[in-house]
This record gives sequence, structure tokens and C-alpha cells, in this order.
Amino acid sequence: MASNPLNSLSTYVKDSRTRFEDMLGQIVEIPTVSMDPEKKGDIRRGADLAAEYLRSFGADTEIHETSGNPVVVGRFRVPNAKQTLTVYNHIDVQPAQEPEWTREPFVFVKTDGKYLGRGTTDDKGPALTALFGARYAVENGIPLNIQFIWELEEEIGSPHFEEFLKKHASSLKTDSVLVSDTMWISRDKPAIPYGLRGMITGLMKLETGDKDTHSGVTGGAARNPLGELAQVVSQCYDAKTGKVKIPGFYDDVKTASKKEIASFLSSGFNVKRWKSVYNFKSLRTENTAEVLKRIWCLPTFEVHGLTGGYSGAGVKTVVPPRGELKFSTRLVPNQKPEKIFKLIQKYVKKLNPDVKVHMDAKLDPYLGSFTGDYVEAATDAVRFAFSKSPAFIREGGSIGAVVTMEKYLKAPIIFIGLSLPEHGYHAPNENFDWLQASGGMKAFAKYFANVAEIRG
Repeated sequence: MASNPLNSLSTYVKDSRTRFEDMLGQIVEIPTVSMDPEKKGDIRRGADLAAEYLRSFGADTEIHETSGNPVVVGRFRVPNAKQTLTVYNHIDVQPAQEPEWTREPFVFVKTDGKYLGRGTTDDKGPALTALFGARYAVENGIPLNIQFIWELEEEIGSPHFEEFLKKHASSLKTDSVLVSDTMWISRDKPAIPYGLRGMITGLMKLETGDKDTHSGVTGGAARNPLGELAQVVSQCYDAKTGKVKIPGFYDDVKTASKKEIASFLSSGFNVKRWKSVYNFKSLRTENTAEVLKRIWCLPTFEVHGLTGGYSGAGVKTVVPPRGELKFSTRLVPNQKPEKIFKLIQKYVKKLNPDVKVHMDAKLDPYLGSFTGDYVEAATDAVRFAFSKSPAFIREGGSIGAVVTMEKYLKAPIIFIGLSLPEHGYHAPNENFDWLQASGGMKAFAKYFANVAEIRG
């Protein structure tokens, strides 16, 4: 009787800890901030180190150039493999300028099984975890080809990822895709997402003059662009309830089913704990089902900044000549960014013809399935690794590369994330931990073994 290829997995994971921590520390200390043009050199260093990691584990590795940042691809080819599985992660990170950081964000610190530093949980820790799981699968003869795609522009909406995939789709042909860039709701309950919200980011601009003027001399007659922008946005949505007032905004929204809501409620989500994690003093609603629908299944309109005029200490009594309001919408399945943006433009023009609305970026929403062979393989893998069955949820955030992979790779996409709310995704004092990493290695190895058994 053939031996079980997973028999030595626990020992492998335990023995991998030191190397995992060393590799995570090295790559976290490269500030691969894709949002900052001055970090181009660090982006290149990050790509080179990522490629070195893949090669050191035995993958055939290439760095593909794009009009923006590069994409790193590594391939493990296995004899007798009947399928190819693609693992997607990103190794670029958010900026780390918040004053709440208690340590230097790009100095890796490990303490009591906890790893601190920007990128530890989003997404360098999960990326390396998947790599260690793949190495185990390959070395133990699991008949599955595994290829890695590591992107360096996810945090800015993946503007050149489509260029890369369009050019290389034929060589990247795959039977399925695994994404590890998502969160659980609670450490006590694993979660497998199957949907992501889309997004529009934009600017509203209004110019009514050429220079600051004294409000004692011109106030009353002069137009105030900040006040007018505030009035426009107050007519776009009700800030107290979050209800969007733009005509037609909700027309294409697909309502979550009762089965979906029941699955959401099984995720371990707790409103009180969620408030504590994000330091909220109050919410628009504290009904659990309503909160979950709002953050996963309903579209939003958000204001991120209103700039112009004087922002120094005290009050300088000027009427500013121009203002800019930064906004975004999160979109749900069936909503199209282009259509929603046109609705916003049309409505703002009606409210104030002088306000110019500009789209900064757009991402389509994504909705997969929570049934089928790959879903069952993921469910079994997570249960095997963490001794708990996962809940199926959606995520409120966006991953631009997912929609692009769906378009060009035309393969089922499964999400097995490892991040927790307390890991500080996009927040100061970001962290990851060995419990999630070690469990993740087991989950990935088991998932690869399960997928190898799926017959097309």
C-alpha cells in the first residue's frame, strides 16, 4: 500500500519555522510600497528577492516586465501531473506613515510567535506560507503542477496586471487559481470568501477663483468651493445612514440569498469585537446581519478627504479659490463601474454644473461559487489544518487581479486566506503569527493533494 504523502507534513512544518521567519524578515524589510514612485528601486529589490526565493525552492522562475512594476512567475513541474494550479499573491504593500506605529514599520520583529512589520499579513506572510506548502507537495510527489504569480501593483489596483496576463495567458494556462489574500472574521472560525466588492475612486473638483481672498472683504459675495463641494456630497448620500441618493445607483444590486446570510452569520462575526478591533465608538447599526450585509453585499459611497483653503493652526479667514473632494464607491455583483460613474457624473452636474468629476481608478466586483469540487477540496483542507469547518463569506474589499484572472485564465478561483482582524490589514502595527502560518502550510499542502485527485 502506498504511503500517505501527508504523513510527514507536521514534521516538515515544524522544521520549516526558522527558514520561514528568516525569509519573511528579509522581504518585509524591503519597503515595496507601490504607491510611492520613489520606491521603484525597492520594488525591483523585492521582485529580485521573490524570484530568488522561488528558485531556491526549485521553481523555474522568470521576472516579467510591464509598463509598470514587474510580475514574478515561478513554476513547479511534477511528473504525472494531471492538473496545473496557479497561486496568486502580491508582494507590494501599503505605505506606513501612520503616527500610531509603535515600531519602525520596515524593521521586522518577531516575538512569541508574532511577526511585526508592514506586509507581514498583507500579503508577504501568506505568500511565503503558500510557497512552503507547495514545496512540501512537490517534494512528496503530489502529482500537481503548481505555478506562482506574485504581483507588485495590487495595492494600487493592479493597473498593469491585465497587460501582463494578456501577453502571457497561453503560457499561464491553468485548471484552477488559488488566492491567499483574504481575511477570517475570527481566529476561532476559518473563512473562505467567494465574493469581492468592486470599486471606483474619484475626485470632485471646483475652482471659483485664482487666489485666496479675505473673507471680511469678499465673504458673502464670493463663492466658497469647499462649502459647495460639501453641499454636493451631502446630496449624493446620507452620511448618517450611508444611503446613496444618486438616482439609479441601486438598480443592478444583486440581493444576497437567505442561505448566504445564514453562512455569513456562521462565520463567528461579533459586532462588539469588530468594533473593538477597529476602535469604533459607534456604528450606523449594531444588528449583526445588517452589518454583514453592509460590509459585504451592499454598495457604498465614501468621502476620503476634502482639501483646499487653510489647514494650519487656528483659523485663517480666507475664502479659498478651489477645492477637491476625494471619494470612492464600493460596488457589488451586477454593478458596472462605468455605469455607476456616469450616474455620479450626471447627478453632480445637475446639482452643480461647475463641479468636475474625475475617475481615478475602477475595479469590477467578483462573485464566485461556494459549491463544487474545488470548494469541497478547500473546505476539507482548512478543516484538516485548523480542525474547524470554514464559513463561506464575501469580502468588502477589492482585488483587481482576481477579475483579470477570471477574464484571461478562465479557471475556477478559490480563496484560502490566513489574515485575522487583529493582524492590522492596511493598518499601523501590522502583524502575522506562526499559528496562522503553520496552519496555513498544512492547509495548502492538503489542498494541493486534494486538487491533484480532482478529475476534469
